[in-house]
Amino acid sequence: MKGPLGNIMQQAQKMQEKVKEAQDEIAKIEIEGVSGGGLVKIKMTAKHEVLNINIDESLLSDDKDMLEDLLVAAFNDCNNKAEQATADRMQSVAGGMGLPAGMKLPF
Repeated sequence: MKGPLGNIMQQAQKMQEKVKEAQDEIAKIEIEGVSGGGLVKIKMTAKHEVLNINIDESLLSDDKDMLEDLLVAAFNDCNNKAEQATADRMQSVAGGMGLPAGMKLPF
């Protein structure tokens, strides 16, 4: 294709390639969520795949409810950090495209 439509198609293809690259990079980002002052640590990818859970031995003899709450807090911390890492990476891809504010990639 030639002319303006051809240029738009080329730009769309380049954008699609950049989005794919960004998604591949996001899958490799490792995030650590922490709660209880470091007593519970969860490591996962920015794609929300849990890699490791570390629970301080001192919590194993404590109240089960407290341990469950600390696990939830660590997971939530990890999820929030993963969402932010993903948003930051995708924003850098969309930065030069002139997309409206708040528009998320991929579409």
